[in-house]
Amino acid sequence: MIHFIDIPKTNVRKVMEPELMWNFFHAEKLPTVPESERFSSVRMADFTGAHTWLQEGHELSLRKLVEGSGYQEELKYDFNVKGELRHLDTNESFVFNYYKNTHEKNHERYQVLGHMITQYVYELLERVCALQKVYIPSDATEDEPKSFFFMSEKALTSSSSIIVLLQDRGVFRAGQWGQKTIISDGLYHGTQIPFIKMALQRHGGVIVLNPNDNLVDLKTEREKLSFSTREESLTSLHSCQWIPRQCSSSPEEHTTYVWDHFISKSAAKNVAFIAHGYGGLVFTDLLVQRKREVMNKVFSVAFIDSMHNIQHQARNDPQIQWWIQKHCREWVSNNKPLGKAVGSLIKVNCPTVSAGTEKYTLAPSYCLHSIFKYLNSTLKAKTTTAFTRSPIATRSSESKKAGN
Repeated sequence: MIHFIDIPKTNVRKVMEPELMWNFFHAEKLPTVPESERFSSVRMADFTGAHTWLQEGHELSLRKLVEGSGYQEELKYDFNVKGELRHLDTNESFVFNYYKNTHEKNHERYQVLGHMITQYVYELLERVCALQKVYIPSDATEDEPKSFFFMSEKALTSSSSIIVLLQDRGVFRAGQWGQKTIISDGLYHGTQIPFIKMALQRHGGVIVLNPNDNLVDLKTEREKLSFSTREESLTSLHSCQWIPRQCSSSPEEHTTYVWDHFISKSAAKNVAFIAHGYGGLVFTDLLVQRKREVMNKVFSVAFIDSMHNIQHQARNDPQIQWWIQKHCREWVSNNKPLGKAVGSLIKVNCPTVSAGTEKYTLAPSYCLHSIFKYLNSTLKAKTTTAFTRSPIATRSSESKKAGN
């Protein structure tokens, strides 16, 4: 079981600035340490001691969700104090082959665990990160298949900047960079919570998209995120009749709807995207579809191992190519130190740097601080440019106006 509280804002600077925490969080500070050992160092730093989203307060437990599923014995797991998924009796990591010579049953068990983790992360987003769940479409009736996303309380009304998180494509949902990563490497590497917490601290607003929540089970007319009985869980995995969710039938449609109805109408003048994998392609699609709006409102984009293709998606639009080159940077899985330039023979668009790891699944967590350092610098450069270009009223200028 993990215990959470938020450290008061007055203490955030004291927590984040000491050199010890800086070394733990920045992989490039540890060039001589093997990658596997660095994983352990990062996890220890973020799941023990003073951390902004891990201490006493909220008692959330994956085990409580599992106990209501009928899989109490087969899934005897919970997250420990380091955010690692461990067996309650043996303290071992997750074992897929629970049943001997029965791949189908093992796969069903794995699917149930995935559903439990999805619901658990949703609880973390609402109770630990204090995000609000927003259902879409906004005008849908109770009977219509709705989707949802998460955002901070004042994301739309505050003039501070907004960070939008756009995940890769897969079975995982909002708040996750990867479900397999959560199971094998823990909450720090697999969830978006470290990004959410840093976005709230440094930028004020955050929106967590849910681009993979595209289908609903027509037969039961409800989400399959928890199972009340073992029989129900097994039945649901085999007999679902899926139909597309309204306004969220694909990652592209989901993102465009949230942009049109929420992000574009927000009070924030500065919006940034952090897009992983297929999420980069989805953002580029949004840029092409809403070119003028996106170019005016988005000040920067951080791609992580992005699947976008400017030449193909932008159809040789010189404005989009110029904007990508000027306002975007991509972190790619690579054996070079974090932040070092990486050449690409495949894509020629924006500056590309190393994520500090060769493992695709760990790239987001490894380049966390490097990304926010980049976003902070680009936002500062934009605001500085806007200030220098704005007219400054002086006595002489006021006199000229009066004379005219």
